[in-house]
Amino acid sequence: MRLAWTALLLSMLFVMTPTARAAEHPSLAQARALHNAADYDGAISAATIARTDPAWADAAALVGARSLLERYRLRLDPGDLAAAREALTALRPAALSPRDHLDLLVGLGQALYLGGTFGAAAELFDTALSRSSILGARDRLSLLDWWATAVDREAQTLAVGRRVPLLARIDVRMEEEIRQDPGNSAANYWLAASARGAGDLERAWGAAEAGWIRAILQPDTTGALRSDLDRLVTTALIPERERDEPEVAATLRVEWETLKEQWQ
Repeated sequence: MRLAWTALLLSMLFVMTPTARAAEHPSLAQARALHNAADYDGAISAATIARTDPAWADAAALVGARSLLERYRLRLDPGDLAAAREALTALRPAALSPRDHLDLLVGLGQALYLGGTFGAAAELFDTALSRSSILGARDRLSLLDWWATAVDREAQTLAVGRRVPLLARIDVRMEEEIRQDPGNSAANYWLAASARGAGDLERAWGAAEAGWIRAILQPDTTGALRSDLDRLVTTALIPERERDEPEVAATLRVEWETLKEQWQ
């Protein structure tokens, strides 16, 4: 379970200050723009040209690697994932700007995640989150979602009894995120989803209802958050409660539909 599927899988944007953008190699600027426009073939080609300039070779390799990761996600060509890993490990972190250095951490985490190494990916995303003050709100939200999804995927590989401590990390972080920003869409979704994953269906139900209400605090993400919460409640929480308590399922469905109707 994840926040909005499309929002989660979009790559974080490469953002540079106007001064830095004006100074960098034209092909690198073009590669960033093409990456942000989801033209990954074009971004890879432009980054390849920019890599011929030693001053921008590492930044260009990073853009190319992130574009390869996105292309792998779309086409599932193992060669793209292998090439992205090779590029990420070969570049020189000291040659990167602070923002590009953060994008390197995210790229390494994404490469691990897409390769199925979820626990290590979560650790990389966690490190990136500790430096996320330089990110815009949307990019930080995406990074928070990547982290929670990686932790959740790692938890799914464990026996039920061993999942709870891992999922508690999501619970603690999302509680703090909601204290700071009650409308945070990733936090509101994952507070309910992590409780459900840990088997605390009562807590998950309350968090889902509260998340539906708090969704109005961030109009840009209200629809996506409510869609995710509705899917979580109707395809997971109610069916799981029904297995344990068949007599409450109808009541829960009415309660959920009433909440949605009253708080449109």
